[in-house]
Amino acid sequence: MSEAPPDAMDGPATDGPTTDGRAAAAGEPDDGLLVVRDLDAGYGDLQVLSDLDLTVGDGEYVAIVGPNGAGKSTAMKSVFGLTTHMGGRISFDGHDIAGMVPEEVIRYGIGYVPQNDNVFPSLSVQENLEMGAYILDSVPEERLQSVYDRFPILRERDTQKAGTLSGGQRQMLAMGRALMLDPKLLLLDEPSAGLAPDLVDEMFDRIDAINDAGTAVLMVEQNAKEALRRCDRGYVLVNGRNRFVDTGDALLADEEVRREFLGG
Repeated sequence: MSEAPPDAMDGPATDGPTTDGRAAAAGEPDDGLLVVRDLDAGYGDLQVLSDLDLTVGDGEYVAIVGPNGAGKSTAMKSVFGLTTHMGGRISFDGHDIAGMVPEEVIRYGIGYVPQNDNVFPSLSVQENLEMGAYILDSVPEERLQSVYDRFPILRERDTQKAGTLSGGQRQMLAMGRALMLDPKLLLLDEPSAGLAPDLVDEMFDRIDAINDAGTAVLMVEQNAKEALRRCDRGYVLVNGRNRFVDTGDALLADEEVRREFLGG
């Protein structure tokens, strides 16, 4: 188990290798599809993240967990250009995207599914999916059919208003819309939030399938045990900083992580 130092500026941790001398890096690559280093970010003048390090490799499945208010969603929103960038580096597929707005970020191959307000309720299912390709001159029919193949219930309800769908169906629609541009990285913010317990496993299975098909996934999730069980690597954030970084299995097995963050 590798624990990130309490203050990232104090130097490397003493119990294992580090990346850039800062974030604990058990299993964390030195480079990747997404590389975040020394990130300071927040909202306006309010700083939430301090010296955050984060890496997602090509095709990797990475989860961010931690207590409420730890900065998990802020970390994801910062990648997508939804926060105030105060310092540090964010690179994606070799491009510097720090400080870019979402309309620019999406063109590099990043899809984002927010926790709330993630569908257009007055539009039909198909119109929502078509909105996912708004930056293109025309809607790619093959992508639309690919989404319908992945989520058959959406094909059955293609003319239904999105606002009348169940919570699980809305979540599938939101993911489907994000997949319309065939992103290299899919950002998921609390995908199981608000779902009935019997739908949670199904949602995670669908995310697994998206990742298995080659799309890298970075997920913030309240269901920490399930997220860590399924992911390749996990980050535990506390007070806007890296606390632990390791494989999902290693984090699940670590007594301190289980005691402090997973309910024992």
